[in-house]
Amino acid sequence: MVLVRLEAEDDLDGWRAAARALALAEVPPDRVTWQVGDVATDLLADTDEVLPTIAAPIAISRRFVELAESVVLHRDPQRFALLYAMLVRLRGEAGLIEDEADPLRRRLEDMAKAVRRDIHKMRAFLRFRETADEDGVPRFIAWFEPEHHILRANAGFFVRRFATMRWSILTPEGSIHWDGEALLEGPPASRGDAPEGDPIEAVWKAYYGSTFNPARLKIDMMIKEMPKKYWKNMPETALVPGLIAAAQKRESGMIATARAAPVRGNAAEVLAALHEEAVHCRRCPLWQPATQTVFGEGPADAKLMFVGEQPGDQEDLAGRVFVGPAGQLFDRALAEAGVDRAAAYVTNAVKHFKFERRGKRRIHDRPNVGEINACRWWIDQEREILKPAVTVMLGATAAQSVLGRAATISKLRGAPIVLEDGSEGWVTVHPSYLLRLPDEARRAEEYAMFVADLRRVWERVGVLG
Repeated sequence: MVLVRLEAEDDLDGWRAAARALALAEVPPDRVTWQVGDVATDLLADTDEVLPTIAAPIAISRRFVELAESVVLHRDPQRFALLYAMLVRLRGEAGLIEDEADPLRRRLEDMAKAVRRDIHKMRAFLRFRETADEDGVPRFIAWFEPEHHILRANAGFFVRRFATMRWSILTPEGSIHWDGEALLEGPPASRGDAPEGDPIEAVWKAYYGSTFNPARLKIDMMIKEMPKKYWKNMPETALVPGLIAAAQKRESGMIATARAAPVRGNAAEVLAALHEEAVHCRRCPLWQPATQTVFGEGPADAKLMFVGEQPGDQEDLAGRVFVGPAGQLFDRALAEAGVDRAAAYVTNAVKHFKFERRGKRRIHDRPNVGEINACRWWIDQEREILKPAVTVMLGATAAQSVLGRAATISKLRGAPIVLEDGSEGWVTVHPSYLLRLPDEARRAEEYAMFVADLRRVWERVGVLG
């Protein structure tokens, strides 16, 4: 047997050097014992051979190197042996790294995923608390219990993110300390070595409470993404049960009222209440630069619902949907298609105007996925209250909001889509797209297609309504 002694649990460089020499010497995996420090991973191994000292390079795919970089950090004591076994096989069968059905490759991929999840959780759930060094200079200390050997691999992230702070991260396996210039390693720590609270904790809780987002609240998914084992290190989690209860009570009461409404007049009252709720929306940062929330308009018994992207500059100032240039084009197209706008409900996927300033002008900026998802709660409630027979999605942002996935207009346009509630959805372009077309002939052609889409959905309303 060949004994390979590695310096640390995450000794990637040591493993790579040893694995290269072993592979070039054609030492089979079952003749190698991998050991970290004085603790062997195979306690029954008889180590009577010396590690070969071959320094020649070895050709291997970048995909495997990246896999090894993660797997080495896993807690499984067999990780080094498993990686070496894969390396030996890859030298004779390079395509094996792409074979998702291979048991060894699949096991290594699962280990790598577990490590990546642990790295993400450390970045997401670690909380610093303020203390002071002996010289009175503030130092921020955090306690974390990683599942795998990720402390040193994650150090660079925290150095970059908190470069101007003096901080320490303590774990049961070791600690790292940043003084603003150099990163130092330290011994293992215990939970008692970290402070319990600090003066900024109350501020953090107040901030978290004001920005808590109950949109599309799924408690099981939340706990899966933020396991309760991390809650004790996060001051804001003390607020979560109360915030969940309040959000559920408010939202369930609102929707229960809508579902129980025996006449559409009651639904109109619930829609008005939903509008009032949206005025105070803080579900994403877009409320800060915007003038106001721009909610949907139309009768509560509308069988046709239009969903656009977001309010524009004029809509933001007026507080009404589709009143700017795109709205005027929309009205003209509706009239040509024979659609009564007063009988339709018109809203947007995002309720606040997102823009970039260029001098005195505010230029439209497309909302991102996070902003769309944050506003989906409003769209879902509007559709729940109205129960439209047909929902028309104007543009890709609207389609993503209603369908819950990225959508390509050209692939979905021209055919009905069965939505989750069993109603019918249609996708077409947004009127602003027509305004942006530079070629007049192309613009006329696209406008005619848009009018045809509107005429078709109005006919469907007549059939389904």
